[in-house]
Amino acid sequence: MADYGALQAKVQELAERDWDIPVLEARVKKLVAEGIPRKVLNREEVLANKQRILERVRRRGEEYNLMACNCARGTALAVMEEFGLGTMEIVQALSPFPGFGGTGWMCGGVTGGLIALGLYFGSEDVLDYEAVEATMGAARQFMARFEEQVGSVICPRIQEEVVFGQYMDPGASPEKMEAFAQAKGFEKCGLLPGIGARLAAELIIESLE
Repeated sequence: MADYGALQAKVQELAERDWDIPVLEARVKKLVAEGIPRKVLNREEVLANKQRILERVRRRGEEYNLMACNCARGTALAVMEEFGLGTMEIVQALSPFPGFGGTGWMCGGVTGGLIALGLYFGSEDVLDYEAVEATMGAARQFMARFEEQVGSVICPRIQEEVVFGQYMDPGASPEKMEAFAQAKGFEKCGLLPGIGARLAAELIIESLE
């Protein structure tokens, strides 16, 4: 069951955090210029550093959400960078996914996390049905864990019950987007990319255990 008190305390911490924008901007610009570094995962090293990795991925999900002003891109990028997955073109393709195309459906912390899981568990071979099965299994676990931790996977409900006390609907108009930014929406909504990225990373690491 979602701990709304703890979630709202985290939202407040994000609103008040002193973000080191020049450092974050430099990191993002390097990823844009050089792409996501390839990695060969060392199972023993990953398992030995599990909690450190999960915390780093969570923090970067929050940071990349702020820099991209996009929860889906922030979620996926944090996981992709940590495990050496995909390309920046995939991050580009996630541009319309916050609130599921701004319609008020699926949270970008969910869609970005699912994309990251697809990159890790899936296959370029469309006939590799075992990879599809593995990906769907991970996705079902991810969805259940996200909903258990947050209380919902739907953007308006999360905004109402956790983040703002109301649905800000930033995609509805430039005025609503401005109101969202003034309410520190890009800072506060970092909660969801942080959670989504951490849960996706958790499932990846569990697959190595």
